[in-house]
Amino acid sequence: MCGIAGIVSLSAAAAPPSREALMRMVGTLVHRGPDQRGLYRDKRAGLAHARLSVVDLSNGQQPLADTGDTTWIVFNGEIFNYFELREKLVALGHSFRTRSDTEVAIHAYRAWGEAAFERMNGQWAIAIWDSIAGRLVLSRDRFGICPLHFCEHAGRLYFASEVKAIFAADAAIPRAFDPAGIDQTFTLWTVVPPQGVFQGIKELVPGHVRTYDNGTVREQAFWKPRYPEGPGPRHGEFTGSRNDAADEVRSALEAATALRIVRADVPVGCYLSGGLDSSLVATLGRRFAGERFQTFSLRFADAEYDETRFQRLVAEATGSEHHEVVVSRSDIAGIFPEVIYHTERPILRTAPAPLFLLSGLVRERGIKVVLTGEGADEMFAGYDLFREGKVRRFWGRQPASTRRSRLLERLYPYLTRSPVHQQAMARQFFGRDIQAYDAPGFAHDTRWRTTSAIKRLFSADMRAESEHRNAGSELLARLPAEFSRWSSLAQDQYLEVQTLMTGYLLSSQGDRMLMAHSVEGRFPFLDDELVTLANSLPAAYKLRVLDEKHVLKRVAEPIVPSEIVTRKKQPFRAPNALCFVADDAPAYIREALSETALREANVFDPKSVARLLGKCQARTGDGDLSNADNMALVGVLSTQLLHQQFVASRPSGARPVELSVDVDREHREEVLA
Repeated sequence: MCGIAGIVSLSAAAAPPSREALMRMVGTLVHRGPDQRGLYRDKRAGLAHARLSVVDLSNGQQPLADTGDTTWIVFNGEIFNYFELREKLVALGHSFRTRSDTEVAIHAYRAWGEAAFERMNGQWAIAIWDSIAGRLVLSRDRFGICPLHFCEHAGRLYFASEVKAIFAADAAIPRAFDPAGIDQTFTLWTVVPPQGVFQGIKELVPGHVRTYDNGTVREQAFWKPRYPEGPGPRHGEFTGSRNDAADEVRSALEAATALRIVRADVPVGCYLSGGLDSSLVATLGRRFAGERFQTFSLRFADAEYDETRFQRLVAEATGSEHHEVVVSRSDIAGIFPEVIYHTERPILRTAPAPLFLLSGLVRERGIKVVLTGEGADEMFAGYDLFREGKVRRFWGRQPASTRRSRLLERLYPYLTRSPVHQQAMARQFFGRDIQAYDAPGFAHDTRWRTTSAIKRLFSADMRAESEHRNAGSELLARLPAEFSRWSSLAQDQYLEVQTLMTGYLLSSQGDRMLMAHSVEGRFPFLDDELVTLANSLPAAYKLRVLDEKHVLKRVAEPIVPSEIVTRKKQPFRAPNALCFVADDAPAYIREALSETALREANVFDPKSVARLLGKCQARTGDGDLSNADNMALVGVLSTQLLHQQFVASRPSGARPVELSVDVDREHREEVLA
């Protein structure tokens, strides 16, 4: 992974992009690409790149041009099938100067145009500038693993991997929260592209390509998920047995894992949580990695969150060189401002903070690339949300039944304050609008309602902005036409991918924490071919009655320790609000939650926040905080820190950089180091 940035004049009459602005942009992205930096500039466009060298270490510098030196690319990510694409391009007459996947990407675009992105199996944010046609093409991978933000201001388009680079380009670019982005975050846990957190700055929608062509702008999808439609086998639906499905999933997962190890010119490690998904990836990764394979795990000082026993069990079984970092509440509080600097958005959980520390350990051990199990829960129905949706729909068909509602007791066994521990409360909580069991978004509605309760803390101005909005309804209004023909499980999976996975798990908890320490994450479960297979499976193969990830467990049974396969699902969690209310809590917390700071940001009401803070402080002894209070305090604090760092203080964040590629066509200067 790397960092990309650029400026394009939207009018041919505009002045050339400033070299100094491009230098400031790339200077903010050094953490994403510490190995090399490069620059290209002509009369209309400027491209900047910060490189984390993983493939073709000696010749993969960027920006990189085609053989005619007329079309230029900056690229963040990896194209895992670049070798196969290269062979096809050579057969078409293309010649190559490097072994990099970046050069394959630019030649693929020259050969196939925007259809090239359909052929790519990987993770990417790409910008291609055709200096002859005056055309800019932006593309982002299917799931938004790699970030890409853009902003139009004063006749120019600015784009970058991170918002801080756009802000660094021009001090005149407005810095303010977008109320729609704040409202989405405090409903859906995240913004949903193209919506951003800051006014005027949008995210490219995953699976889309956006083209600027001499005054016109066009955006279209090059990929969208497909699921079986209607009863009975249809085109594209898997028709084999469960054993057949397990065999095909095993084969696809092996191929996806192997690709992500062998298509790297540096050692590849693996995160190991102790759950089924990372254990499977680690087991397969060890097979393809050769002699030395390093795994990395988080331990927690709080026993409630600690999974050390399971992590060490898998590490021993795989024979990996295993490393651990122990995280306490004070550790989370201490690094939280830095975490928010990298997330660039509010978060409702502290879970990214331990992963920030873990990626630091990875980098200390000399590893640039790690595999993770991310995506398995979304592709194979692993979350309690999917089971909850199935139970509530079953109950909704007979709402008067008391036996059907008892199935709720099988959910959320890992929570100390589980919403199902008290039947009366559970029936009230999960039974709301139960008659709408066949409505779109039904399974997600309880989460969205719970999260939206935080809006009671909004300031008067923010309440006025959000009162006419309904983020859930707006999301559902944009569903694809075929959504109604999918199974209930497929509908739930689609919405989970669109919201929590892309915007939170792959971003705040994924790319941003990894790249904070210059580490690239790779995700075998999000391989294009494996995803296509998983989506084609019948719903019962993934969620068999209430047995989550059923077919994946069949894959794991012969190769993963049985204790891992049979253990109850426990999602990754970390201590939350209690990290920030201890007597020795860092001083920045009091400053960020002060009445002055709250009034300046004008997102939350100071009196309401004071009551919340007092309530949390009163519970430091027993640690018995509700889910709503935990989310609220973390959400408020992260938003306040975000305001301090990106709105109020206006830091450039740029560091001086040396260039390995320096192509300045405006001044007819070219230097390649």
